[in-house]
Amino acid sequence: MISHPTGTIVTISQLILVDQGFDTGIVTTTIAHQSWIDYMGHPSNGLTGAVVAVYIAGEAVGALLQTAIADKLGRIRFMQLMCIIVTIGTVVQTASVNIGMFLAGRVLAGIAVGGMVSTVPIYLSEISAPHQRGLIGGISGCGISFGTMMSNWVGFACSYAPYGATQWRLPLGIQVPWGVIMFVGLATFMPNSPRQLLRNGKVEEARAEFLRIRRDLGSHEVQAEFAMMHAQIEYEMEREIKTYREIFKLFRHRALASIAVQTMTSLTGVNVIQYYQTILYKSLGLQPQIILLLAGVYGTLCFTSNAITTKFLTDQWGRRKMLLAGLTGVILIEIYAAVMQRFFQNTDNIVGKGFTVLGIYLFAIIYYGMLNSTTWLYGAEILPIALRSKVMGIASASHFIVNVGITEAGPSAFANIKENYYYVFVGCTSFFLVIAWFYFPETRRSTLEEIAAAFGDKVVLVSEQEVLAEAVAAEEKLRQTQEHVENTPTQAGRSENAQSAAAATGA
Repeated sequence: MISHPTGTIVTISQLILVDQGFDTGIVTTTIAHQSWIDYMGHPSNGLTGAVVAVYIAGEAVGALLQTAIADKLGRIRFMQLMCIIVTIGTVVQTASVNIGMFLAGRVLAGIAVGGMVSTVPIYLSEISAPHQRGLIGGISGCGISFGTMMSNWVGFACSYAPYGATQWRLPLGIQVPWGVIMFVGLATFMPNSPRQLLRNGKVEEARAEFLRIRRDLGSHEVQAEFAMMHAQIEYEMEREIKTYREIFKLFRHRALASIAVQTMTSLTGVNVIQYYQTILYKSLGLQPQIILLLAGVYGTLCFTSNAITTKFLTDQWGRRKMLLAGLTGVILIEIYAAVMQRFFQNTDNIVGKGFTVLGIYLFAIIYYGMLNSTTWLYGAEILPIALRSKVMGIASASHFIVNVGITEAGPSAFANIKENYYYVFVGCTSFFLVIAWFYFPETRRSTLEEIAAAFGDKVVLVSEQEVLAEAVAAEEKLRQTQEHVENTPTQAGRSENAQSAAAATGA
């Protein structure tokens, strides 16, 4: 059961990621509308690939921007900056009068999404209880997949609109108000990360935020967990890392694991399949509205699978088992999908075409059920606080940069080597399955500080004396707050005093 304050935080975070998922997924149906193709002057395969590629390039820029400035601005302010950028990007896309303007809007939106998806998993992992971190952190992936599902169904619904720009402008325009709503939500409801506050030396503020977030704990438990968190962060700050060379020298295993888990998601081919599924359906000879309907079903399967496994597997079964099962499933299903397309892509065999579409749907179920949320969560939680923004930004950027290459090549690859493009992803995924087996330890139900032990790093042990000292500090803070409240006159008291003073003056 998620506590009330944490539930509010997760809800706002979910809204942020739904918008990011919608913006990511809406291009799938946009490039399938004949009205968009005609309005943009029948773009070539290369330009169609660029619609996706420049967005992903923007995501890489956003991830690197997070690395550069997120620690200085703080998690909340950085996310607010991304809200402003995504609003501008969606306005430009909606108002586009040519392909160049549309691409510019995609770049801006990509920057915002890259910054957000790099930051939200970090933020959620830092405010989550150890036994709920898989659920709460996994919700970030669910938000993205829910947004993708929404975008697919909105695109399908708009296919029934009269032929014209409304078919694709309306779905894009729906995103515009969300940036403003998210900005207000971040300013109003979201606390700062206690761990980042401790890193910045704001101990009292960190304690207040931690008590606000962890109301589910008893007095002794909250003091013990805060004391351990404080001690571990102080220890890591004593080993303050100034250069990336030091990062890979002192925390090589953790840094490389975080980067690898993000890069491997791109090399499963998920974005190629997701963005260009409509092209694949078209190659099977299906009608335009059936193609958009199938894309809607794909999005629904993604979200449903993601939500079920986040709720029932991430904290219960563990991250390592989900990663290994997911990678194995992706390899088998992509081989199946390639075989089905080889035999039935250019035939009139309706049953065969049905089994071909089934391959794409099975991929959605396995990838989103086992890997989508797990990879973002795992990549963030295994890093020390001092490295979390820096390395997570690099990891996300590597994810997006690899995506640029394989998605830009997507339309041309499917046109020339057809289903054999799947075997590229089979080979890459097989390589990462071996890496995951040997180098990805389990992290479930451990605090972020305790995870260090799984990678062979030191965990600072907290004595009873230190817990007692934390209890004394917390009680002193509570006493000062109570005294402040008691010594502050109420509005009614101030009114009575003012009336008495006025009466005395009149007398």
